[in-house]
Amino acid sequence: MSRQEIAAATGLSFATVANLVAELLEAGVLLESGHEESKGGRPRAQLAVNAQRGALVGIDVAETSVRVELFDLALTALRSVSLPLPQAGVSPEEVIATIAAGVEALMDDTNSPPPILGAGVCVPGLVEREGGVSVFSPYWSWRDVPVRSLLAERLPMPLYLDNPLKASAVAEMWFGAGREVENLLVVTLRSGVGVGIAVDGALYRGATNSAGEWGHTCLVPGGRECRCGRLGCVEAYVSTRGIVETVRELDERSPLLDPEEATVVSSVARAWTEGNPVAVETVTRTARYLGLASADLLNLFNPQTLVLGGWVADCLGEPLLRQTREVIAERALPATLQALTLQLSNVPGQPVTLGAATFALEGFLNDRATFGAVAAGRRAARAAKGRTS
Repeated sequence: MSRQEIAAATGLSFATVANLVAELLEAGVLLESGHEESKGGRPRAQLAVNAQRGALVGIDVAETSVRVELFDLALTALRSVSLPLPQAGVSPEEVIATIAAGVEALMDDTNSPPPILGAGVCVPGLVEREGGVSVFSPYWSWRDVPVRSLLAERLPMPLYLDNPLKASAVAEMWFGAGREVENLLVVTLRSGVGVGIAVDGALYRGATNSAGEWGHTCLVPGGRECRCGRLGCVEAYVSTRGIVETVRELDERSPLLDPEEATVVSSVARAWTEGNPVAVETVTRTARYLGLASADLLNLFNPQTLVLGGWVADCLGEPLLRQTREVIAERALPATLQALTLQLSNVPGQPVTLGAATFALEGFLNDRATFGAVAAGRRAARAAKGRTS
């Protein structure tokens, strides 16, 4: 884009755009990539992100594994590694060591490692973002673990801690359905369940960064026990673990059952296409639970788009989407449905690691010491040189 196009798209004055672009050019974040064809006036310089300026790391800590992904500055995925976590009793030290090993593996796999501008780290549960603390993780019953400071002892780069719900929402805002709308809900369905919320084009965090813990709202009073210790939570019915329980309720000897929860979901998806009655009923019940809970979300937030993402949505796909839509149509208010689009996530790659890398990019750009002060210092130096010459 040209400076003029940026000004038109953002509503900023041309002078403001020119000053910001000058700082980003000096910092090497942007570069001039040629000129557009002249239409009679002076050709306009075209600007692009300098993807080679540095690299970003996105880290997704899930219940059974850690995924670490390397991105260039244009947020194009370069390479990734996934490392398993112990099956039970995972300690913070084990997670920290696994994250560090994943980052080191990525760097060792690169001939000329680029400078790492920052790493976004997503851990499940409640996160105190400013202090970099995992306040509570329902997977391992962690409380007040200083994840960022522990990681800082192993990784010499800026670190930004958040949770997967926020990361998935940001990935959708930058690269998916959120590019087209201002009010968005992104439901994540995997071992944990929750929702990322965008209101008026901005990520909604709540007073303590805990907005979106929809998975621990009550769906069935007195129902299944959730890992949080309460009964009847949404997560107990539409997560990978919830789907396993639904299969078990239908047929405790079903060949679809497996020690690995993710394998069960994959098996249900395949068996559904073959007309397996247990798989068909499992998808129907999951959609029913999901539709009931989602209708409440829609009535509360009235978004333009509701996105279903995560492993469960990826596996069960269109059958889950279609049946969930039918339940929502029965339960949500008509006015809520008028402007609603319900869809599966179409974000390329892995939304959580992409969103985590986006947090690192935002942190880098917001750090005025990174380029703003440098650019100002260079301008001051040039001005001083001009006065003395």
